[in-house]
Amino acid sequence: MKTVLISGGGIAGPALAFWLRRFGFAPTIVEVAPGPRPGGQTVDLRGVSRVVAERMGLLPAVAERQVHERGLVYVKADGRTSATMHMEALDGAGPVAEIEILRGDLAELLTAAASDVEFRYGDSIAALEQDADGIEVTFASGIRQRFDLVVGADGVHSRVRRLAFGPEEEFVQHLGGYTSYFTIESPEDLDDFMKIYTAPGGRWVALRPDRDPRYAKVLLSFRSPILSYDRRDVDAQKRLVRERFEGLGWHTPRVLKGLDAADDFYLDTTSKVVVPDWSRGRVALVGDAGYCGSPMAGHGTALALVGAYVLAGELAAAAGDHTRAFPAYQQRMQAYVAQRMELPPGGLKMAMPMSAFGIAYRDFVLRVMTSKVMSGALKKMAGGTPDAIDLPDYSVQRGDPLRVAAEEAE
Repeated sequence: MKTVLISGGGIAGPALAFWLRRFGFAPTIVEVAPGPRPGGQTVDLRGVSRVVAERMGLLPAVAERQVHERGLVYVKADGRTSATMHMEALDGAGPVAEIEILRGDLAELLTAAASDVEFRYGDSIAALEQDADGIEVTFASGIRQRFDLVVGADGVHSRVRRLAFGPEEEFVQHLGGYTSYFTIESPEDLDDFMKIYTAPGGRWVALRPDRDPRYAKVLLSFRSPILSYDRRDVDAQKRLVRERFEGLGWHTPRVLKGLDAADDFYLDTTSKVVVPDWSRGRVALVGDAGYCGSPMAGHGTALALVGAYVLAGELAAAAGDHTRAFPAYQQRMQAYVAQRMELPPGGLKMAMPMSAFGIAYRDFVLRVMTSKVMSGALKKMAGGTPDAIDLPDYSVQRGDPLRVAAEEAE
């Protein structure tokens, strides 16, 4: 039985472990956090990622925890609406999809689905040594153990990628911004809409509905070149964010008051991850660690779920032979990844203008695009790009998947 160490216990890691276990492998997940990470923003299931979730049997549980978002609203400093986009305007293909769920809730469901997999919390990979027969892994705790394969599912700042592929700056492209995420008591009834206040200087104050209407998920985003800060010093990061947003209008004072008490605060760059080859020997990457279009592109959860499914499926189809499975995984995923990493028109500059004029122009364009005259064309544009991937079933439902897949491969 092939042993696979997966670094990362978020979305891609547990999803990969679920499928590997189903296909007869022995996965282990190592996660640097002391336990499952709660909180997080709303993510969506659409297209082929919904198919993967359905094949995992997750859709009934997802429906129970679904966050209902009707669309997004741009507001002015005094709270007046400047532009609105309903979910139906893009047939669920825009920023808000038909199925939305909090990232922490989805991660919890995935972790529960992989309950027969060993999770090692509070540890991480310190060193990797490959040879012809496997990989010797040294953990930060000092434990040494051999595995047949190692997969980095540990996000944009992947430690596995750094150890096996090279330094972060070779693969991570800063797109000119940062976003912090946390939860507060909702300062108003959001009426199931995401609301965004854009201030000059390229700053966003956004509120998204929580599953509990008493709370709201906050996004504080700002344009900036690369900043130097200690990623382990949360208090320093909160001060950095506060300095950028003090004095702004709408609900900003209430948001900053909630910032101090937030226990789920997270700050990160708006970055794109491009890795030409997703495997090196016995090490492979999945999800944000190997391909990420940034929060601006969205689809990160979809790419993680689909990538995990395809990677496990190709390993099963190749009877565990990584020299065949890893290239097949990338070949099947490549067009879909390229498609879903594309940034929206104008990128960060259009979404977060620096001037009051730029903000007014963006809102005007949105009002025109969502008007009755343009609604048909907008839906046609959104519906004209199906997922660029043929998703096999990898014989999940038919007997012993390893045996069936091997026979089909012959």
